[in-house]
Amino acid sequence: MISINNLSIRFGNFELFSCIGFMINKRDRIGLVGKNGAGKTTLFKVICGEISPTEGNVSMPADIKVGYLPQQMILKDADRDITAETKEAYKELLTMKKELDEINNKITDISNYDDKEYSVLIERLSYINEHLNISGLDNINQDVEKVLKGLGFLKTDMTRKVSEFSGGWRMRIELAKILLRDPDVILLDEPTNHLDIEAIQWLEDFLELFKGAVIVISHDRAFLDNVTNRTIEINMGSLYDYKVPYSKFKVLQEERIQQQISAYENQQKLINETEKFIERFRYKATKANQVQSRIKQLNKLDRIEVDELDNARVNFKFAPAPRSGDIVIESSELSKSYESNLVLNKIDIVIERGEKVAFVGRNGEGKTTLSRIIIGELPYKGHLKTGHNVKIGYFAQNQDEILDPELTVFETVDNIAVGEIRTKIRDILGSFLFSGEDIDKKVKVLSGGEHSRLSLAKLLLEPYNLLVLDEPTNHLDIRSKDILKNALLKYDGTLIIVSHDRYFLDGLVEKVYEFRDKKIKLH
Repeated sequence: MISINNLSIRFGNFELFSCIGFMINKRDRIGLVGKNGAGKTTLFKVICGEISPTEGNVSMPADIKVGYLPQQMILKDADRDITAETKEAYKELLTMKKELDEINNKITDISNYDDKEYSVLIERLSYINEHLNISGLDNINQDVEKVLKGLGFLKTDMTRKVSEFSGGWRMRIELAKILLRDPDVILLDEPTNHLDIEAIQWLEDFLELFKGAVIVISHDRAFLDNVTNRTIEINMGSLYDYKVPYSKFKVLQEERIQQQISAYENQQKLINETEKFIERFRYKATKANQVQSRIKQLNKLDRIEVDELDNARVNFKFAPAPRSGDIVIESSELSKSYESNLVLNKIDIVIERGEKVAFVGRNGEGKTTLSRIIIGELPYKGHLKTGHNVKIGYFAQNQDEILDPELTVFETVDNIAVGEIRTKIRDILGSFLFSGEDIDKKVKVLSGGEHSRLSLAKLLLEPYNLLVLDEPTNHLDIRSKDILKNALLKYDGTLIIVSHDRYFLDGLVEKVYEFRDKKIKLH
């Protein structure tokens, strides 16, 4: 269906890809993986025609429709409600419906059925009718509502204006439009960053029944395993194609490397022995033929190379937590409203020293709101008690809005570091993969993953005994998530984490508060 042929991409002297190629077939379910910066998003943009490759091409039939949800996009305020905006997915069909009505009006004015215009109109009318019947135009309203509800919108949201929603929710509207267009190929770049667990599970079910091809860039291991059955890895400019989902790919990848290492070592042993023989008998006449034979053997040898894995990874641990009181956070009858919108209604929670707690539930249920109340950012009604000697470190979900875009990476950390830790700033940044010229980058040019790593680095500047982390894994690659999870498992303070990443939470937290209908339930 789509063929990527000998694709190379260079930016100046830097080569991102080198002669990569693969096929996308009609019912493929592909997970595109690799570390941040490997070129996954660039490859999507090449397939969509937004970027031209340095060499090679993408070949596809002219009638193939591609739906692309980028990781970040410029969202313009729309003065219409989300139902009308989502119906833009059917713009072509609605235009045809309008044309159908116009043709019917014209036909009623024609009295001479032998007229050429009449036959042309009848032919066009027949084509449009057939096309609209196949497309299911009559079910637009039901389909739009079904998809929007699946992605987490409430019935009361359907008449709200697009401009009233946050960027994350508006990305969901864009995703709904892509799904409703029913393209031949869907390209999704980090779709779960904008979805809660219920919406992710709905999307998994939707994609299972989707008749076209799906290619997903995701750092959500569970989502990849549930959606894909083929994994394409981009690593150090090369491409590796496995006909298995992500977890099985990791096993096969390790086996591949181990086999290459064994073959490489055996070949190196043969080469060394051959070179020793040549050197020993090079000038001995009775061995001349054997020496020449061995030289030819070495020249013809197909040298084995071991695929180089990009092992650069975040490497850190949290400072020992100062001792706090036994009760770290306690609330009773805590409520929060935004004007007339009641978000939290008489919430009671108790979090004790050393507990690792998750806040889960649909977006909009108040998880971030309660997190911000706990750190003292928002007013509330009711009672909230912070325990003795509690020092809070906070990771906000909207890091790109909080960090000063005009500061450099180094300045961002240097401006808040105090005392002896200032002498370790470069080491801290290095452990988060900011080294050399990277520390002089301005925040405004950083990727989503770099934003997250820089914000995590800030949490190492002083010891905290309560970490409140709101979606810290968004934009982190899978290896960085594993490093963060291991660091949190070893952290001896108290943890409150808001996350929809099922794999990340599994084994990390022992206490879960589920947010639903303005209340919370302890699991």
